[in-house]
Formats: sequence, C-alpha cells, structure tokens
Amino acid sequence: MKRPIYIVLLAIFTLFSCQRVKDKTKDTINAGGEVVGKSATEFIEGVSEGIDKTLESRIELSKDLQEKGLSTGKFSIEDNPLGGNDNLLTLYIIFDQDFNDIVYAKVFDKNGLETGRAKLEVTGKKGDANYFDFTFGNRVEIEYRSLITIE
Repeated sequence: MKRPIYIVLLAIFTLFSCQRVKDKTKDTINAGGEVVGKSATEFIEGVSEGIDKTLESRIELSKDLQEKGLSTGKFSIEDNPLGGNDNLLTLYIIFDQDFNDIVYAKVFDKNGLETGRAKLEVTGKKGDANYFDFTFGNRVEIEYRSLITIE
C-alpha cells in the first residue's frame, strides 16, 4: 500500500523538478539571447558608423566665403523629387555677417573628377542660419566619398 504512495510522490517530485529545470533553462537562454542581441546590435551600429565615416562625402567652404562670414553645419544628400538620384544637397549655412550673393557648389568624385555644379542665391543676416537646397542636374549623382566645394 505504501509503495503506490511513494511512486505517486516520486512522480510529483519529478514533475516539479523538471518544471523548475525547464524554467531555469528558459531564463538562462532568454538572458543569454538578450546579451547576444545587445552585442549584435552594438556590432551592427559600429559597422554602420564606420561605413558612414569612411564613405561620407565632405563639404569644403572656400576661404573667400569664410572671410565673408559664412560657415557650414549639417548637410544631407537626397534624391530630388523632380528627378535624379542623390542630386539634391541640403546644406545648413551659418551667417556671421550679412550676406547676399550667388553661391556655387561643385561636386568631385573620389578620383577628383568634377561631376556636377549648382548655383543658388544665398541671403542671410548676421546671426542667422538656415538650410539651403542646391539642386544638381538629373544626371548628377553625388557618390560616396565625394568632395563638395562651396564657392
């Protein structure tokens, strides 16, 4: 009579032990997966930042414009809604002096070959700053590692 009770108790104890082991294993796997996920995310972000730094285009502002009180900030290169790929340069220009003149942007590829020009009338008062869009022709594509001069 005692034997069936022992068997039932042993079965119950085994079931609870297995569930506990299962829960601990699941917790360990989830914690490990979280660590792996965080590490993978950090790795991917690092790679993309490295690519951005390596392949990013550069802006150079002419000495003449610097002497006239201009400086630049952030810029982006996008597709022009009117047509073309990567042919719209949006440039943040900061005015340390009053300015009203035509500004030229030239694009050079990674080999130093000129690939496009755009001009824009730029106007600003001392202390102002704003974004300006330089629209290049539809055939111009500002490539990675391009040099963009602003004159």
